[in-house]
Amino acid sequence: MRVLSGIQSSGTLHLGNYYGAMRQHLELQHEHDCFYFIANYHSLTTIQDGSRLRELTFHVAASYLALGLDPARVTFFRQSDVPEVTELAWILATVTGKGLLDRAHSFKDKVARGLPVSMGLYCYPLLMAADILIYRSQIVPVGQDQLQHIEMTQDMAQYFNNTYGQVFIRPEPRLSEAPVVPGIDGQKMSKSYGNTIDLFADPQVVCKRIMSIKTDSTPVEAPKDPTRCTVFALLKLLASPEEVQEWEVRYRAGGMGYGEAKARLADLYEQTFGPYREAYGRWLARPDDVEDILRTGGRRARVVAQEVMDEVRSACGIVTARA
Repeated sequence: MRVLSGIQSSGTLHLGNYYGAMRQHLELQHEHDCFYFIANYHSLTTIQDGSRLRELTFHVAASYLALGLDPARVTFFRQSDVPEVTELAWILATVTGKGLLDRAHSFKDKVARGLPVSMGLYCYPLLMAADILIYRSQIVPVGQDQLQHIEMTQDMAQYFNNTYGQVFIRPEPRLSEAPVVPGIDGQKMSKSYGNTIDLFADPQVVCKRIMSIKTDSTPVEAPKDPTRCTVFALLKLLASPEEVQEWEVRYRAGGMGYGEAKARLADLYEQTFGPYREAYGRWLARPDDVEDILRTGGRRARVVAQEVMDEVRSACGIVTARA
């Protein structure tokens, strides 16, 4: 089965990225034909500094490689190395009604929060659909909050097929079992909220972030509800099931301060991500090798995209000059 997923190069990667998406990507590489791309076109909706975008794109690539992505197994590439995807986004726009885009939850959420709105943000689902359809993707791993984008992609594929004939296959979502990862303020961990714990930050910086996690004012001696505690939610991600059970007992029994749980969380973070931080540093020192991996993946991905676009153009009646 062909699996496709992308990750934006719009900021430093954090625990929410890892447990919400990256870990699943790394697991799937051993089971399926995986296409993973760095979504630098999508990132233009938030990053409009050329040097910064290039830097972030490189860092995302180095992060995946440090965490164990195998470019011999996975087609790993930059979105922009396959320019046909933007051509397909335009063609999909010509068969997609405005009402579908009006209903996009992500767009409405950003409007409600008073964030600046561009046409790129509004048309985001068109480019995402093109990303999925152009590689004949069968499975798209997503969290519950991204499920609507897959449903919209299914709709756009059907609009095109109804208009021009059967070209696109129907992609299906694979819902992640990962819970929503809370940030240090208790909200969903997100770069836009400024509440993240970075994957490869200096241990002292990480420790400071963890110790600043928002907790309630329950006294040390009093019982505490682990289901309402951000520290406990993060411990569940990093600790063994047996240790999590021990912490739950201690929370409910009382006599334990949140600082103790935070200190253990910092230890677990370092045990888990310390070795990856070292690998990340080694990849940062090999920019030419990272570039070679991305270019090789881009060439492989573009072969598939060009075959699909030949069918799309033929169906639409679009004629292009041959080199």
